[in-house]
Amino acid sequence: MKKADAPKRILCIDVGGTGLKAAVISPQGKYLVKRVRVKTPVRRKPRHIVKALADLAAPLGAFDHVTIGFPGVVKKGVILSAPSFGTEDWKDFPLAEAMRKKFRVPVKLLNDADVQGLAAIRGKGLELVCTLGTGFGTAWFRDGELMPHMDLAHLVMDKSDDFDLLVGDKTRRKIGDRRWNKRIKKLIAVLETVFAYDHLYLGGGNSRCVSFKLPSNVSTVSNDAGMEGGAFAWSRYKS
Repeated sequence: MKKADAPKRILCIDVGGTGLKAAVISPQGKYLVKRVRVKTPVRRKPRHIVKALADLAAPLGAFDHVTIGFPGVVKKGVILSAPSFGTEDWKDFPLAEAMRKKFRVPVKLLNDADVQGLAAIRGKGLELVCTLGTGFGTAWFRDGELMPHMDLAHLVMDKSDDFDLLVGDKTRRKIGDRRWNKRIKKLIAVLETVFAYDHLYLGGGNSRCVSFKLPSNVSTVSNDAGMEGGAFAWSRYKS
């Protein structure tokens, strides 16, 4: 990227199953305008979300680059799966290009856990970032480098339930925080066995519900990391 093209005001968008958030942030992660949030539209086909994101950004002023964190598998700006919105409607939808046409600036599209991880990690060793929200998201880093995305949410840990169903928000509300915390504790043990990570970060809206003492190599991160990582996507991630 030429110096003249370097980002100065990055529109960072966090697409969630319950809410859409956006802010304009500097390349160093400083908020340049106050974050805005709206509820995710009930109708969630691509055209509805594209319009909602354009409307969300309208009052935020000028920006020269855009990063979008999306809850699903994405590759080269295209959605491959979207569990919270309906994969049948979203599969192969070029969201990055659709938003580039709306905003007329460069757009980078990443999985939402990958974006959060870019703000959370320390850049040393093997670091795993997991988001606890509507579903379960993951991002995997080695010495600060983002590894190819793995959709761990659909691994099965117990009976026929995958991680999304086992620890997602719908289940937490159904079984209560006490039982949900027991599942998170079991999940951490499984992840440590499989990944042998140096550090695990728990983010997402439901990380605030974790009530047990975490191991020394596990910590929670601010939900704002899902926004701040969007600024670092242009310097710490090369697509």
